[in-house]
Amino acid sequence: TSALQPSLATGRSLCPPNEHGMINIKADFKREAKNLGSVSGPNRQRDLCTFCTISLDQEEVFRTKVFDKSVCPFYGEDFYFEIPRPFQCLSFYVYAKSVFQRDLPVGKVSIRKDDLCKYSGKEHWFGLQTVDPNSEVQGKVHLEMRLSEVITENGSTGQHISVRIIECKELPLISGQNCDPYATVSLVGPARSDQKKTKVKKKTSNPHFEETFFFEVTRSYSRRTQFNVEEEDIEKLEIKVDLWNNENLAQDVFLGETRVPVKILQSDHIHKAWYLLQPKGNGNKSKSDDLGSLRLKLTYIEDTVLPSACYTPLCTLLLKSPDVKPISASAAHILGDICRERYEVVLPMVRLLLHNNRFVPFVSAVAALELDNTQEANTIFRGNSLATRCIDDMMKIVGKNYLSVTLKPVIDEICESNKTCEIDPIKLKEGDNVEVNKENLQGYVQKVFSSITQSSSNCPPLMCDVFRSLRHLACKRFPGDPHVQYSAVSSFVFLRFFAVAVLSPHSFQLRSHHPDPEISRTLTLISKTIQTLGSWGSLSKKLSSFKETYMYDFFKSFQEEKCIEKVKKFLDEISSNVSKESSGLEDAVVLKEGEVQKRAQGRKPPGMKTFKKRWLRLTNRELSYHKHKGKDADRTINVKNIRAVEKVDESAFNRKNMFQVVHSEKPLYVQAGNCVEASEWLEVLSQVSRCNEGRLATFHPSNYTSGAWQCCQSLSSNAPGCKPCTTVNCFTHTANEAVTSLYRHVDKNQLTSEHLKLHFVMFVLSTDACASLAVYQGPQREPEEYSKFTIQEPKETFHTLKQLRNIMEELQRQHNIRNDVRQYGSLDNPIVGKTS
Repeated sequence: TSALQPSLATGRSLCPPNEHGMINIKADFKREAKNLGSVSGPNRQRDLCTFCTISLDQEEVFRTKVFDKSVCPFYGEDFYFEIPRPFQCLSFYVYAKSVFQRDLPVGKVSIRKDDLCKYSGKEHWFGLQTVDPNSEVQGKVHLEMRLSEVITENGSTGQHISVRIIECKELPLISGQNCDPYATVSLVGPARSDQKKTKVKKKTSNPHFEETFFFEVTRSYSRRTQFNVEEEDIEKLEIKVDLWNNENLAQDVFLGETRVPVKILQSDHIHKAWYLLQPKGNGNKSKSDDLGSLRLKLTYIEDTVLPSACYTPLCTLLLKSPDVKPISASAAHILGDICRERYEVVLPMVRLLLHNNRFVPFVSAVAALELDNTQEANTIFRGNSLATRCIDDMMKIVGKNYLSVTLKPVIDEICESNKTCEIDPIKLKEGDNVEVNKENLQGYVQKVFSSITQSSSNCPPLMCDVFRSLRHLACKRFPGDPHVQYSAVSSFVFLRFFAVAVLSPHSFQLRSHHPDPEISRTLTLISKTIQTLGSWGSLSKKLSSFKETYMYDFFKSFQEEKCIEKVKKFLDEISSNVSKESSGLEDAVVLKEGEVQKRAQGRKPPGMKTFKKRWLRLTNRELSYHKHKGKDADRTINVKNIRAVEKVDESAFNRKNMFQVVHSEKPLYVQAGNCVEASEWLEVLSQVSRCNEGRLATFHPSNYTSGAWQCCQSLSSNAPGCKPCTTVNCFTHTANEAVTSLYRHVDKNQLTSEHLKLHFVMFVLSTDACASLAVYQGPQREPEEYSKFTIQEPKETFHTLKQLRNIMEELQRQHNIRNDVRQYGSLDNPIVGKTS
């Protein structure tokens, strides 16, 4: 998918930048457990088969494979995703797999959103806690309260409270569907508990109640006697709001509560605020030692995105980089130099340059600068430089389809056939036959090698342009070396692209889960062999250069002239000036597929379900849905006919995570399994159709039923949309996100880590260094703090640094303005109330 749109390497936010900004959150997790408690008694602990899930509040978004028969499973899985909606807790549940009944919870780890930053970037063991239904809550409630003095009919005076429950947001799903919520409102104290109840709202997670209840706070008293109000009446009273799901015949399900002390209310003043729903008490938490522990490594990043116009100066300055002479004085090179220890800084810069067709001239200039400082041909592009990082990220973005077409079939075969391939005598298991293993491994290597060397016609043109430039620059720098034209290309396409993807197929979306240890070992051996076969310099080495004797023996079978010629021919084809004809294989690339709920098209026959499970499959040519995976398509839509891809309001079908694909016929309405899945479908469908002719500028966020659109009440089914589409411009959104992400990594205050503070110190020191060098032309002393910073042309570099510094300071000012206006108690910043 990245070949179609670079932003798919990390995805996008579901909402476009707006005048109020938005929050864009990303997370990445690894997991392992130890000493898991048994859910079926101590005698069955050794038979425990477990899996782990990730949930945003109560919504499951990912799960691991089942780990068989171990109380200390190593899940070892990575999950990287954007969180497309507000949330309170990130939770990890460990379940025991059951064949004949429901999977049973072993325990959970729940981390509040506000605490995620404490653990970001670190590994940490968390004790598992009991899964208590009273602690499984999410959502927020909007309340309006007023304490007032009233005079009764007999002339006495007392204090009354009015509690208006306005609405709730983001209540959890119950059994995968919207709940039937109602609220109870109580005035509670040491000796009283007056409770009142709202009406039940059907099939919604965002109910609007708009009901007001009145409570007497103090005993009535006569104005003549001036009876004093007891102090405890106010000090110990609380307004308690509980949310419940109406279960009709079964016991109602607790959804959350909040408590507001009456003493915070000022007489005759209206208190109106949003409150987060809290668990009921502390639950029945067990000691972590009782249930075991879960090891997590998480990375959490939260971006505040400003309106796109705020980033225009930085975007413009970065896009001028390829034209700056020397390239080391350009904004893109300077930022890469200053933030050289933070590899994620390069990615948004690469995406921005790709979107504006400025990547090839920039990376060619940066590569030329690196080659000028390279003294030996056999060390060409071997370091972790700005040039190599830019090309690495470019290949991951642009070459994603290419990898899938070339490697996915053979990787699937290796993982599913599960043949033993261990050839290291030390690691052989009892009963293993090393000759059989060597034959298995050789067969796999030959298939991978052939797939790669026969794939030149599918290599993306932009990658070919970069390889051609690298080859030309390398030959120019080392004209006497016949191999350097090949090593300049193979050091990227084999060592940094194909070999890495073979080693870690999950990281390149070639597999949905990490392979098990035995298959990982097979992939490691294949990757090592492919690196050696693909490196032109390595092919000219003697076999004695191999460290391992078993690899020395194994590699003999590949040291043939025809093998070297295949590599040479492949490298020639992907770095030549000759235009290639496509093999057509890219037409079959699957961009995304999975199980969804699809709404029936057209009129619904009597007895037919409105929504049915279907297998949705998207390639870069067509979108299709099937009754089951692998079955023939029930319906196919050409992606060129897609005119819009948008979210659907929850109220349209009383379902969450709905989106629509608007094409030449009726809209296709689809419900994804969770919010992350919905976000990914919206992303990939939007990108694959982003530049289609006839894309709509507006859409209907609801459905057409009973002769009218429910969103705008237009009577014609062909009426123009009533809401602007989110992705009309092909490039603006991703360019904006790229610059936003880049700003986050170089801003001095946006993140509080010492590392980023050091980057800004480097920024200031580098500016001072340029100013000094530009003025003082005498003997120069060796720089210290900025010794790694490249200064070829002090005046030009100083000019760029000054522009960058001014832009960063203005962006920080804009962030400060927006952070100051977030009111405590607003929808975006709700109050965390008391718990029982």
